Amino acid sequence: MQKIAAGCIGIFLLIFVIVVITAIGSYNGLVSSSQAVDKKWADVQAVYQRRADLIPNLVSTVAGAANFEKSTLIAVTDARASVGQVKIDPNQAPSDPEQLAKYQAAQSQVSSALSRLLVVAENYPNLKASANFQDLQTQLESTENRISVARQDFNDAVQTYNTKIKGFPMVFVAGGLGFSPKPYFAADAGAQSAPKVNFDFSGSAAPAH
Repeated sequence: MQKIAAGCIGIFLLIFVIVVITAIGSYNGLVSSSQAVDKKWADVQAVYQRRADLIPNLVSTVAGAANFEKSTLIAVTDARASVGQVKIDPNQAPSDPEQLAKYQAAQSQVSSALSRLLVVAENYPNLKASANFQDLQTQLESTENRISVARQDFNDAVQTYNTKIKGFPMVFVAGGLGFSPKPYFAADAGAQSAPKVNFDFSGSAAPAH
């Protein structure tokens, strides 16, 4: 009888140890996935900041062109400033879908304003021929491509994380452990599309659609 009881206790302890080890592994997996999302979010912030840093030089260069549309320049600078009004942690991915939507909308205004600036620049041959302007255009194109990649990488990381917290058995305990679903970047459409610029460096540059 004692052997049976000891055997039952041994089996119970074995099951308990397996459950604990599994729980620890699952928790650590969530922590790792959450940190991966935060890392990708930091990457997104970095490329958006790179674009923001290009804007003052771009505006300054364009402003030097005679009779350049002031309203276009104002739209770009105002759009850049509007991003700063959206308070969001640069190192921790947002958990509020509305907050991320506001941030994306502000960044989309920047994209739209920059696209408009490049269209207007077509009317200024001397500006298009400027080596400084061409260099800024090239940097802008590269940055827009980086933004697209960084956002996709972020969404991929979010998908991995959300899949884990919604899977069995974590779906029952993730919330209690402080893990909640994270929102995605929405797909761009229409005016929200990032400006893409094609160059032939023979004196012409036009936004690609």
